[in-house]
Amino acid sequence: MTRRLVLTNEAARHPMRQSLPPPPRVVARSDDKDVKLFLLSFAAFFTCFYSFIF
Repeated sequence: MTRRLVLTNEAARHPMRQSLPPPPRVVARSDDKDVKLFLLSFAAFFTCFYSFIF
């Protein structure tokens, strides 16, 4: 059985959705940029808040 090259998303059932490109795949990375940004923001907020109180 031969099959021609399909450039559409076969999981989509509607003809308009079949013409759209497939959704991008998300690649999980193991970097901690979000954690570092959160900790930096938390420390900055805590420092500002603490300095206004005392």
